[in-house]
Amino acid sequence: MPTPKTNVQDRLVEHTVSSLAAHAPVEVDAHTSLAKAIRQMNSHNIGCVMVTDENARLIGIFTERDVLMRVAGLVNDLSAATVEGFMTPEPVAVGPDTPIAHALHLMAVHGFRHLPLVDDGHRPVGLISFRDVVHHLHSANVTVP
Repeated sequence: MPTPKTNVQDRLVEHTVSSLAAHAPVEVDAHTSLAKAIRQMNSHNIGCVMVTDENARLIGIFTERDVLMRVAGLVNDLSAATVEGFMTPEPVAVGPDTPIAHALHLMAVHGFRHLPLVDDGHRPVGLISFRDVVHHLHSANVTVP
């Protein structure tokens, strides 16, 4: 028997980001060199790293866009410069109980491709992307009204 179709709007409102296949956070501290942060992004095949403080709380995010707009062609020595000067400080983040619709809204309004998931102590627990939402909807056999 085929799986019944679900309305996409219902799924986006009723399901939380915890139901997405969130990626494990890749973290660096603010004093990490740009060279090391970029190597981490390349080796993990990810578009960003989360920047945490000494208590593992999220204080920034360093993305591919930061590399292109703030680093490429402007920084001569990637091993001497640190992530702190080029990250996006105090990034928007959500908890695992946030509805997918709200996460999508934040991503659309702010132009994010990635959204950090944090616990009650503001420590990274995951990372979602727009692609994760698309895969979630596709795998759920949803219909568009």
